[in-house]
Amino acid sequence: FMTKSAKYILWFKEISIKDVPLVGGKNASLGEMFSKLTKKGVNVPDGFALTAKAYWYFLKENNLDSALRNIFSKFNPKSIKNLQETGKAARREISDAQFPEKLKKEIIKAYRKLEIKYGKNTSVAVRTSGVAEDRPNASFAGQFETYLNVSGEDALLAAIKKCVVSTFTDRAIAYREEKKISQLKFALSVGVQ
Repeated sequence: FMTKSAKYILWFKEISIKDVPLVGGKNASLGEMFSKLTKKGVNVPDGFALTAKAYWYFLKENNLDSALRNIFSKFNPKSIKNLQETGKAARREISDAQFPEKLKKEIIKAYRKLEIKYGKNTSVAVRTSGVAEDRPNASFAGQFETYLNVSGEDALLAAIKKCVVSTFTDRAIAYREEKKISQLKFALSVGVQ
């Protein structure tokens, strides 16, 4: 039996508000709604969340943790030009990365379960949920990308990667800097619904 914190993917039915450190506020809320409202007849579409652990695994397997450390070692928050260069370099590194095979298989398996429930090539929303370990109440609302009407395995993987890339938009970097949240300790959870 794997504990929740050891998993790369958690289904909404497994997630409660206590899981904010694993899946961020948005996905924790979706989990709460799915678990509590479905029983009351409210139709909350099913889905799953890639956990913060999946994010760190993706970074580590692509050696992005050291690449990002290197990029941010030259970061000067007082320079807009430097912010733009830093963001661009970070986004390029992530864009070029590949999903580790194990994670890719888990994502596809989870998507196929949704297809069984909702039909072949079912359309999903792919949404980000920020996870800042030391700041459960920091709001990342509107900071990262959301992709709607994503259909098919390849499109899903591409959208998830674009969500991870959006962790390092210039605006997101500037926001974390302003809120004194470490650029390299911040994780992202991605919800697929």
